[in-house]
Amino acid sequence: MKNMKTRITELLGIEYPIIQGGMAWVAEHNLAAAVSEAGGLGLIGAANAPAEWVRDEIRKTREMTDKPFGVNIMLLSPHAEEVAKIVAEEKVKVVTTGAGNPEKYLEMWKAAGIKVIPVVASTALARRMERCGVDAVVAEGCESGGHIGELTTMALVPQIADAVEIPVIGAGGVGDGRGMAAMFMLGAEAVQIGTRFVVSNESIVHENYKQRIISAKDIDSVVTGRSTGHPVRTIRNKTTREYLKLEKEGASFEELEHLTLGGLRKAVVEGDVAYGSVMAGQIAGLISKEQSCKEIIEELMTETEALFRRCGTWVN
Repeated sequence: MKNMKTRITELLGIEYPIIQGGMAWVAEHNLAAAVSEAGGLGLIGAANAPAEWVRDEIRKTREMTDKPFGVNIMLLSPHAEEVAKIVAEEKVKVVTTGAGNPEKYLEMWKAAGIKVIPVVASTALARRMERCGVDAVVAEGCESGGHIGELTTMALVPQIADAVEIPVIGAGGVGDGRGMAAMFMLGAEAVQIGTRFVVSNESIVHENYKQRIISAKDIDSVVTGRSTGHPVRTIRNKTTREYLKLEKEGASFEELEHLTLGGLRKAVVEGDVAYGSVMAGQIAGLISKEQSCKEIIEELMTETEALFRRCGTWVN
């Protein structure tokens, strides 16, 4: 297995162009450290967590690896401003952002030497982020798990790659070397992967959650919340069926929100895959087993290299 050098690997100081998604309740120090140790970029998912929890996770990750890792900040979080300051104080290598515009924190982060990579779902936002001075963008298509945009990865990545000069990371629908190779053919210089790392050995996710993903078929993911303007992709269960029924009947935003309140924690921590929110991407049907993060990354790289060699495009 050879190294694949891209602007992203050089920018972040990582061996392989593979970034782990900053998934709420899932992406904590054990997973982040394992991915980074395996040569990718691990991320701690700050989500709605208090700022001091994030600081503690950063320090725990540093105890487990001396490789680069980052923090994903959800900018709609009530703790976002405090977390933004803590990552600067802790001088993490990378910050990825979602659910908002990180512009007001850029000066502080840049002064701390942090590489800033927002997740975007449109060319307009990608261009705006480039003008603000970010280092790269994650172009995330609607095949991904959790909160999603409208465009598919296949359509989004090449349009964003054409729209900006900074490096693009492809996300959404990447589960093996074929998906990774496709992202590079579309103009990406790295991939971000979430669902496959959820079922890694190092993931703290409840075994019920992992097994639900492993047993998923290609048609088992569903999108709820389109009527509210906050679409979310999860694995079908009793809650999604009730949610879609209520949406069809014109239920209020408050009623729908109440149905899923605390749902992700219920699935991840308690293992309730019937009523919890089992967030996963459309590639869940490709996943058939638990592996270590090292095994996942090695397999991804081996498969990608084989495909590139077959096409005569591999560069050592």
